Amino acid sequence: MSTAADAAILLDLDGTLVDPAGSITGGIAASLRLHGLPVPAPERLNALVGPPLREGLRSLEGVTEDNLPAVIRDYRAGYLSHGMAASTVYPGIRDALADLASEYPLVVATSKPQALARRLLRTQGLEDHFTAICGADDDETAPVPPHGTKVAAMAEALAAVGHPERAVMVGDRHFDLDGAAHHGIPAIGVLWGFGTPAELTGAGATALCEDPAGLPEMCRDLVRYGRGDRPAL
Repeated sequence: MSTAADAAILLDLDGTLVDPAGSITGGIAASLRLHGLPVPAPERLNALVGPPLREGLRSLEGVTEDNLPAVIRDYRAGYLSHGMAASTVYPGIRDALADLASEYPLVVATSKPQALARRLLRTQGLEDHFTAICGADDDETAPVPPHGTKVAAMAEALAAVGHPERAVMVGDRHFDLDGAAHHGIPAIGVLWGFGTPAELTGAGATALCEDPAGLPEMCRDLVRYGRGDRPAL
């Protein structure tokens, strides 16, 4: 059985800790309109929460390698001016983080640019819970790492806590679970974010969590038992 010294909890940011409250989807729509580009339907915009912004934008009609930097620039300007402040911490997350941080090192692993992730966590009063904050390259037009941004962020997060024997990933989209599978660690799919139960189960979630109040004990169970001989969660 693992102890806290050889364990760590990795957590996604948007959709897991913080509700963007429409700041991501609304900001993308506003930037597309500013550049005279088509705005996709709401469900398509929601699908852009999770993957790296540049990759999501590249999949949209009218976005090209030529206009991509300007679309990102204007989206980020709006996010910094009002979108970040409009974001809210999901109910129950503060208590869950305080509980977990009393026992394990916590690390953020996000596809958001690292400096922006740190600024968001500081704005929301969450930064002090984390041993490290790991994210994407701050240059959002830079090439994606070979195995993807989330995998790279998780690799950095695991290194930041000394590659513990036991680790658990917590996230709301299949990108989080794909990263966990790549690194061979169990993953909790949370249901208060943007992913559906079908998406998370299909991506191999070790467990699904319906409410932040249940997250600490679920993390403890997976630290103890990993993917193997644990009780049903």
